[in-house]
Amino acid sequence: MSSLHETAYPRLNAEITERELLTLFTPTPAEIAFVSERYRQAPTRAMLLILLKLLQRLGNFIPATEIPAPIIEHVCNHLGVRPILKRAVVKYEQSGSKWLHQKFLRTYVDIRQFEVTDHEWMDGIALQAAHTKQELSDIINVMIEELAHHRFELPSFAFLLRVATRMRKTYNDQVYKRLAGELSEEQRFRIDELLSHRGARTRWDRLKREPKQPGVREIASFLQHIQDLTMLGEGLPAGDFLSVPKRTQLVTEARALDISEMLELKPAKRYSLTVLLIQAQLQKAMDDIAEIFVKAVRNMHHVAEDRLREYRLQHAEQTERLISQFRDVLTALQNEAPDKERLALIEQVLDGDPEPWIIRCDEHMAYAGNNYYPFILQPYRAKRALLFQCLDVLALKSSSQDESLLRALQWMRQFRSSHREYVLVNADELDIASLDWISEKWQRLIVGKEQPSGADKIIHRKYFELCVFSQIMQELKSGDVYVEHSDQYDDYRVHLISWEECRKEIMNYGKLVDLPMDSEKFVDKLRDDLSEIARQVDERFPDNEHVDFSESGLIIRRTERQQPPPNLEVIDQAITEHMEPASILDILTETEQWLDLHSIFGPLSGFESKIDDPRKRFISTLFCYGCNLGPTQTARSLKGLSRKQVAWLNLRHVTEERLEKALVKVINSYNRFALPRYWGTGKSVSADGTKWNVYEQNLLSEYHIRYGGYGGIGYYHVSDMYIALFSHFIPCGVYEAVHILDGLIKNESDVQPDTVHGDTQAQSAPVFGLAYLLGINLMPRIRNIKELTFFRPDKQEQYPHINGLFRGNIDWELIELHYPDMLRVAISIKAGKITPSMILRRLGTYSRKNKLYFAFRELGRVIRTQFLLKYINDVELRRTIHAATNKSEEFNNFTKWLFFGGDGIIAENIRHEQRKVIKYNHLVANMVILNNVQWMSRKLKDMQSKGYPVDEDVLKGLSPYRFSHINRYGDYTLDLNKKGAPIDYKIDFRRH
Repeated sequence: MSSLHETAYPRLNAEITERELLTLFTPTPAEIAFVSERYRQAPTRAMLLILLKLLQRLGNFIPATEIPAPIIEHVCNHLGVRPILKRAVVKYEQSGSKWLHQKFLRTYVDIRQFEVTDHEWMDGIALQAAHTKQELSDIINVMIEELAHHRFELPSFAFLLRVATRMRKTYNDQVYKRLAGELSEEQRFRIDELLSHRGARTRWDRLKREPKQPGVREIASFLQHIQDLTMLGEGLPAGDFLSVPKRTQLVTEARALDISEMLELKPAKRYSLTVLLIQAQLQKAMDDIAEIFVKAVRNMHHVAEDRLREYRLQHAEQTERLISQFRDVLTALQNEAPDKERLALIEQVLDGDPEPWIIRCDEHMAYAGNNYYPFILQPYRAKRALLFQCLDVLALKSSSQDESLLRALQWMRQFRSSHREYVLVNADELDIASLDWISEKWQRLIVGKEQPSGADKIIHRKYFELCVFSQIMQELKSGDVYVEHSDQYDDYRVHLISWEECRKEIMNYGKLVDLPMDSEKFVDKLRDDLSEIARQVDERFPDNEHVDFSESGLIIRRTERQQPPPNLEVIDQAITEHMEPASILDILTETEQWLDLHSIFGPLSGFESKIDDPRKRFISTLFCYGCNLGPTQTARSLKGLSRKQVAWLNLRHVTEERLEKALVKVINSYNRFALPRYWGTGKSVSADGTKWNVYEQNLLSEYHIRYGGYGGIGYYHVSDMYIALFSHFIPCGVYEAVHILDGLIKNESDVQPDTVHGDTQAQSAPVFGLAYLLGINLMPRIRNIKELTFFRPDKQEQYPHINGLFRGNIDWELIELHYPDMLRVAISIKAGKITPSMILRRLGTYSRKNKLYFAFRELGRVIRTQFLLKYINDVELRRTIHAATNKSEEFNNFTKWLFFGGDGIIAENIRHEQRKVIKYNHLVANMVILNNVQWMSRKLKDMQSKGYPVDEDVLKGLSPYRFSHINRYGDYTLDLNKKGAPIDYKIDFRRH
């Protein structure tokens, strides 16, 4: 059950500060005049003004006897009258004048009392909120927002809680009844049979399986699993009426329940949860197979590229071997023996098998032509059956009118069991020459020598298969081909808002991001901005001592490192020495007591009874997964808890969404301190990833070339105030820039940045284009600026000093033509229909068909050129970006230090559990950072009062990433009765 402090319901702080009294409870001259015109007695005027300020602050009236004394004293002192005595307040509460005064004040502030007749309207608001919200606190917040919008006095919190609880149950029952009611008797029988099998591993458990590391046996088993899922899911109600958040919540609940718990549910709910889980697992399985296919083809290309590089080192020896072998063949041909004997001699020279020598010749030709494709043949042999099996279960569709690739795939399937090296292509069935996606390098390998156009052709079967598979991989990544019933590889266009909705929202969106919504005006603004920036950089270039041209291109010289303040080391060392030693568990316990984070993690369904000792159970589970001890080791280290209790809470009470809510609460608390303001403004973040080790037996695990070893990438958005705002866990092979904008869009904390710094990967032109339309300033670190192209605003524009920078021209007509389409994407993201990563997965890969890709790329070229010009022109900008990315790297090291259990390897093999582990660790890191800031603030204020040179420069040079005082190992005692110092947000460092 939700408590008041989990919601936006207005309440008074336990301790009211002087600043709050001045800003919130000081009557204005107009308010004093209004009250004085009607009432002349000073106590009455004072009481009215007190009630008025409380009504403005809280949205309703509280009993006069509950009004804090500091508020009464402040208002009376402001009016110049004696404070109202306690007995006078009690007498007023019991008088009839109170009701008249309340009516009088409602009229003044223009609100109306909530009546019995309004209950039905309130029920409707709560019911509508329950369509997308599951947590009672979220439903109550929607109700509060609507009450404020319609100028209602807020009812009691207990009343709102009762309405939210009742209407959530009403809507959930409607969902269960509707889904279960659409099932046929046969479908109910299939579900009952699914839940009836018991044993060591039930069919219900097998339904939740995920693929392990792709292999021949594993894929065959998983494909059989998909066939079973398809049969189970055949004809099941789609549940299209469910919102994405509601469906996600119900699927999460179903996944957490075992078979005995499912059988205890009412039939309607049991059938509904089973239907939704089957559909979710089938959707995920389609994603998995598509991912396996993409990875398999991509890895073959990587192996081939590596073999080409190796061949280049060894080509001299190979050339000699091939020439020697060719000489032996020619010698055999010159033999005067009969043809049959000569043929036998040639076969003997070739060791009886010409195939390996043909492959070696192809490899050599590849080296000569700088083409690695022939090297794919060898790894392809082991992968061919797997690739065909993957495509057997994927329902591929083209996102455009061009279906030539799918027709080629269909034609190719007829030779699936063939062993012929070359096959005849009938021009009427498939015209190879018309397939524009076959590059010249592939053409040479597939068709070989020049053959008449339009005629039947003899083609190399395996090379053609490889070309088709490679193109399918490319178009799956770009969105030119999509998978039906998938999530990550579905048709993104179906998630965009309609054109009608877009037209309704477009003007409001233009005001939000401060951009013209007219295509022509937008292009004019872009061109003018680029011309102006280029002109300014050109004028300043002769005086810019940090940038120059050389024969190799643009040179940016390193700036001198700024020296730290002379007192920084002394102050920093003093803080370190005086921070009290504590175990990691003590810090988590103290921080949790400040914020009551355990209250966020109730039962998933919202209807189960609460657990005993929720705070103890939550802290133990956070310690277990956030520090990677694992349930077994945690149970050994903490007395009074079993392994099952720790694991059970994680499974039944903790979701990614709830961990994100807890993170928001920590971030908002951190933001209330004064000290972080010296480190940054909160208006920028840096995004960076770090590799986390995982076991190989799961689909996410992939070998990372740069870091070495198997693992995934923890991707974090770290504020310039050092606190991490967002985290995500992605595979190693994924382009990190795809996720760079998600953190800002999904961020719900009080820290709202509009600028994001990234690593070199963030230089993608489509990312720049989308960020600009979302109102986000993308400012990545630049390492290979010589390789980047600057685009001039106009072909005719010339620059005396920087003309050599520009090597490209902008297609302004393309941007103008597709500006409405790009706006539709941006508005859809703001509306929550799609995420930036969902669209960037498609736009981040070259597409030959998707005009939207080309439009975003062209817009991104404009914005990136503007940024690059600023980058070379402004040394302070480069310092800022460098400092921001350093904070990300420091945070990565900090999280790794806290993840000390299990040799730093994420033991979970299920992907949503892996993502939870990353967020657990993120939460632990943020809680330690918050705790450090609290104690640093106390110590710094104490040092400042004693005359230490704690000035602004010193404060800016400090960091909350401190762990020398933390004990990670040894015995742990979870003492909930130990009372630490209360959190104190009032500490500041201004000199008085």
